[in-house]
Amino acid sequence: MSNRTVEKIIHGQATSDGAGVQLVRMIGQPQLMELDPFLLLDAFRSDNPDDYIAGFPAHPHRGFETVTYLLNGRMKHRDNAGNEGVIEPGGIQWMTAGRGIVHSEMPEQQDGMLAGFQLWINLPASHKMTAPAYQEHSAGEIPLERRDGTEIRVISGTTSGGTSGPVSQPLTEPLYLDVLLAPGAVFEEPLSAQHSAFIQVIDGVISMSSSDQSPLRLARDQLAVLSKGEKVVVQNEGQESRFLLVAARPLNESIARAGPFVMNTEAELRQAFSDYQRGEF
Repeated sequence: MSNRTVEKIIHGQATSDGAGVQLVRMIGQPQLMELDPFLLLDAFRSDNPDDYIAGFPAHPHRGFETVTYLLNGRMKHRDNAGNEGVIEPGGIQWMTAGRGIVHSEMPEQQDGMLAGFQLWINLPASHKMTAPAYQEHSAGEIPLERRDGTEIRVISGTTSGGTSGPVSQPLTEPLYLDVLLAPGAVFEEPLSAQHSAFIQVIDGVISMSSSDQSPLRLARDQLAVLSKGEKVVVQNEGQESRFLLVAARPLNESIARAGPFVMNTEAELRQAFSDYQRGEF
């Protein structure tokens, strides 16, 4: 089996979104505009309420999915169809915006740490106008697989150990793993050979092979774009480390995007703005 190597290391770009929430953008910025089917990855982590308390007031989406994974803190969401709930630490919200939804995401706390990620995953042209839907799961509903020196929280996909995550999306066949490595531990996992994949380091330092097969160290808050291949091999360097491994089937379709809408053509984008302005979401 051919090992995946690190094609590129991405350093996040500090930005703000919503009503001024401070973020670090990993995908969706000049170093990496997209990694088909991944459109955006934002990391947020702060214990300063001024960085997050204003949250994300009501805003629209069409044509893709938003995946919110919370590590610390609580986030309340509400949409224009009357759905609402609270994402708690370790919980996942996988929202299919489809033909259109207007929602808000507001921190449910006045102080303390708020940390997590939001990932945008594209939908194929044939499903961009599907009905909106949610897959929401608490930390207790996400299975934990233990190997020697390794703990793997499986959010979507199935591991080589046979553990399946609660989120299912056959359109892109995503694998979303949260991996904790003990000092000196090695993580190995096969991947679908042609799926796009990246690793986002949450804590600690890990080591992978670069394109010339030399060892390459990746530190906290760095993202590694992985080459095509059949297996990922990650080694811990020093103290306990933690990272996300995310992979999915690329769509290989044209992308037209503007703000909260992602379609295939400019005409479809104009229609999305028009539909939203007429209150048709």
